[in-house]
Amino acid sequence: MRAMVFTRAGMPLQLRRCDAPELGAGQIRVRVCACGVCRTDLHIVDGELPEPKPGLIPGHEIVGRVVAVGPGVERFAPGQRIGIPWLGWTCGECAYCRAGRENLCEKARFTGYQIDGGYAEETVADARYCFPIPERFSDTEAAPLLCAGLIGYRTLRAGGDARRVGFYGFGAAAHIAAQVARYEGREVYAFTRPGDRAAQDFARSITGGWAGGSDEMPPAPLDAALIFAPAGELVPQALRALAPGGVVVCGGIHMSDIPSFPYDILWKERSIRSVANLTRRDAEEFLPLAAKIPVRTTTKPYRLEDANAALADLRAGRLEGAAVLVMT
Repeated sequence: MRAMVFTRAGMPLQLRRCDAPELGAGQIRVRVCACGVCRTDLHIVDGELPEPKPGLIPGHEIVGRVVAVGPGVERFAPGQRIGIPWLGWTCGECAYCRAGRENLCEKARFTGYQIDGGYAEETVADARYCFPIPERFSDTEAAPLLCAGLIGYRTLRAGGDARRVGFYGFGAAAHIAAQVARYEGREVYAFTRPGDRAAQDFARSITGGWAGGSDEMPPAPLDAALIFAPAGELVPQALRALAPGGVVVCGGIHMSDIPSFPYDILWKERSIRSVANLTRRDAEEFLPLAAKIPVRTTTKPYRLEDANAALADLRAGRLEGAAVLVMT
């Protein structure tokens, strides 16, 4: 099979012909149809996340067809379309797993990081961490739902029942979560890079509401500010936009350092929290909801061999919505 392989930080991925991965007990072999390009992939390639698997095949927003099942697999059958997300395995025994917080499992393994992912023509995955894809979505439309959608959904939920919600960094995750927020009747405010009128126009086309630069204040105080851009300087700015009792939720796996800020912008019971990874329950809740709304993902397709171009476009902020590798 063909695959794009990570060799070391700061270097382009290499297109290689590799042996198809072996199928083990409890696993499914999947022919990859589409794989989203996530900012986490960029953090791995740029060396901002430590110790990826040697010779890693990135990619964790995978949509494909089951071609074979290993011993013990009963949930899926050959020919079925499934999605493979970031969370690839947990121990099931630690205090976090027993408490329903498997996203914090200390032994967890993640697709496209410790487990080879979907920048390839085939992959294998633990069947327990895979999910059927609603028929409403095409392969390309569905791919961003498996990380951008799931993390956006978990981040929105971490903001509680906020009536006014601000989205800082209006990319793949925000453009999905904002649709969920609108469906739930919330007021949505979008923040982009200062002066990025194209991104603000895109945000307004999704939210139907206010959009401005991250250096601006919204027309009304926010009850929750969700930060998807990996820029720590946005935290104090978002705090300044919060109403008393509001929360800033950092939805990324990596962020630059948060600068110091005066206590008075945190006072009055404002809070800051992060979101880490996802749980299987998130997928079980979100995917049917996304089909019901229905969420509409904005995507730009790339060939497998053009994965480096997709990552470069993501790095430079040239994308509206999400990049998706499409297998031909």
